[in-house]
Amino acid sequence: MLGSSRSRHRLTTALAGFGLLVTGAALQVGTAAAPAHAATTYRVLFDDGHAEEAGNADWIISTSKPDPLSQDSSPSSETDWTGALSSWGVALQKTGSYSMKTATSALTYGGSSTTDLSNFDALVLPEPNTLFTTAEKTAIMNFVNNGGGLFMISDHTGADRNSDGYDAVEIFNDLMTNNSVDSTDPFGFSVDTLDISSGYPAAISDSSNVVLNGSFGTVTKSLIADGTTATLKPSDNSNVKGLVYRSGYSGNTGAFFATSAFGSGRVAFWGDSSPIDDGTGQSGNTLYDGWNDTGATNAALALNATAWLTGASSGSGGGGGGGGGGTCTSAQLLGNPGFESGNTTWTASSGVITNSSSEAARTGSYKAWLDGYGSAHTDTLSQSVTIPSGCSATLSFYLHIDTAETTTSTAYDKLTVTAGSTTLATYSNLNAASGYVLKSFDVSSLAGTTATIKFSGVEGSTLQTSFVVDDTALNVS
Repeated sequence: MLGSSRSRHRLTTALAGFGLLVTGAALQVGTAAAPAHAATTYRVLFDDGHAEEAGNADWIISTSKPDPLSQDSSPSSETDWTGALSSWGVALQKTGSYSMKTATSALTYGGSSTTDLSNFDALVLPEPNTLFTTAEKTAIMNFVNNGGGLFMISDHTGADRNSDGYDAVEIFNDLMTNNSVDSTDPFGFSVDTLDISSGYPAAISDSSNVVLNGSFGTVTKSLIADGTTATLKPSDNSNVKGLVYRSGYSGNTGAFFATSAFGSGRVAFWGDSSPIDDGTGQSGNTLYDGWNDTGATNAALALNATAWLTGASSGSGGGGGGGGGGTCTSAQLLGNPGFESGNTTWTASSGVITNSSSEAARTGSYKAWLDGYGSAHTDTLSQSVTIPSGCSATLSFYLHIDTAETTTSTAYDKLTVTAGSTTLATYSNLNAASGYVLKSFDVSSLAGTTATIKFSGVEGSTLQTSFVVDDTALNVS
């Protein structure tokens, strides 16, 4: 990024002049209103504040808002609640383990409203048709980062039901690329600009996956009736996983249903609203019963995913975080996670844990600063941690990289992140960017073991690259 070599810990005068460092206050993710997980009741908020009823859509669980119980407090069939998503809502209600509300105004996080996101374990966005405001995007991203579940249900490109110039594809991509929390592909996927007319996408084979094989049934296929898919980018977020694929596709392309993790939370994506349509709703709407389509298992997919997003089901869903299951006690396991206690708990090379003013901490005064000498050098930072059996586990940290390298093709300086014997990611001078970026990884496979979390920075012989780490966490649930 910068064109001259600089000595270790002698950086910020030039950087500040170019505006490349962002202070902790500017990027800090709110933590005061983390989702409170109830012991036996899992709370789901369905959004209806972004034109989810525009045109022929009817994406509500009930016409009674915010509380569907005001329409019928003990529904026995989906017609006891009015809406094209009433089958979904009634199925959850009948378990006795879920509480649902509908949001009809702006989404908030940390406020006093009864539909504030801090009161819920999962948020369902059923084909929104108006852009989220800047404040709403911050609220959604903070909610997920702090442990909430996010269910993103798209539709095909061009499905602009309220004719405001935006469809769900554009709205979801805007959420992921234009927010104040993390706009660098935070979930590890983007929504494709496609209109796929029909098909029955098939589920992958994974008997351990609780979204595909959960308490609500086994998922074999879903339904496309004018929908889209997602392109996965595991290099940006290793938690992303495709569960259901368009015919002829696999791997990182053609994912019709995918899951991921962000911070301590969980994310699910579905490429069409047709599978959640139960064929009934308000008068005047023409609906199709995708929920009970005999060629698919859409109900099981929607309900299993809801259970996973809220934490009602334990086990793997393809991403970590976001509520637990079983007997795991939620906790943050790393000692001195923000380095504010100085050179304690962590094992680090000399000078790595520092309060030097030459690199700004994201929060507080201290951070871990690896490399930055402009000469051949290796720095390490590590901590051993025991992850209890039966827990989902997510490692997260904020990373800032700046460099004097000018190449756009050669990785001269590298930072490798490992958990036990597993390499989670490798970053280099090619990843340099302004400010801190949140990174998160599912490390649930290490449950029941003691593993070493390690950062290893190796710098070449000329031109510095600094890898600055702050606000680490290893959350289990």
